[in-house]
Amino acid sequence: MAQGQSEDTPAGFAYAISAYVLWGGLPLYLKALEHLDPAEVVAHRVVWSLPIIGLLIWATGRTGDLRVAFRSPSMLAMAALTSVFISINWGVYVWAIANERALDGALGYYINPLFSIFLGAVLLGERLSALKWAAVALASAAVVVLTVAQGSLPWPAIALMLSWGGYAFCKRRLPIGPNQGFFLEVTILSVPALAYLLWLGGDGAFLDDPRDTWLLACAGLVTAIPLILYVNGAKLLRLSTIGILQYIAPTLIMLVAVFIFREPFGPARAIAFPMIWGALALYSVALIREARRAN
Repeated sequence: MAQGQSEDTPAGFAYAISAYVLWGGLPLYLKALEHLDPAEVVAHRVVWSLPIIGLLIWATGRTGDLRVAFRSPSMLAMAALTSVFISINWGVYVWAIANERALDGALGYYINPLFSIFLGAVLLGERLSALKWAAVALASAAVVVLTVAQGSLPWPAIALMLSWGGYAFCKRRLPIGPNQGFFLEVTILSVPALAYLLWLGGDGAFLDDPRDTWLLACAGLVTAIPLILYVNGAKLLRLSTIGILQYIAPTLIMLVAVFIFREPFGPARAIAFPMIWGALALYSVALIREARRAN
């Protein structure tokens, strides 16, 4: 079924919700690695993801798509660009969790869908409804509130929003399946990732401490599995449903940050986050209305 289908399926819900719950719990895994260099953690995410996604593509018989992709300079160039975006996103997120900025991570992923519709309007000339413009304006006001109250821009949230928004925007222009596209990305990133790990040599955490070794070896699983679940779920759900379900992950990240990591919520966030939730409510109403008109 195509992503733009008219009905949701139970399997689609199961896949998508599982993916978002795993993404929401990812800070718990990253917190266990907070004593390591974020660059080393990202390098292991890349290296250990490659065999997992490669095995999936081989098992599903889609290796022919990769042969075409590797012969296409334009496709490789676009995959290189998406690789840059996703590596920045991973690096900032790992840093944010390690430096008690998980709430900024939640904020970045909350406002990302609103940034994506803004990109669509500016770069693609898509016409936005009044509700969507109101949602973008309200989210922007929330960022201003945080900036003024904190005396500085919540840069991890902005960096996550920009990197993930750029990744999603360019990913749509990569003429290959999402799994194959992810394989291209981690293949490209594996060159600098392996070079960095070899350069670290004995100074790296891998094989130095049994606990760190096992956690780093699981980096591919925690990276690839949610993505695979999401891709399969998106095929079996309406766009409006996916648009609303995506709030699960940042909500779980926020709850983990406040109740497990004990990050201070503070009066500024007590004002800004409800503004973000209001913006997302407006965005959700707009999505539902569009879905009803399409049917």
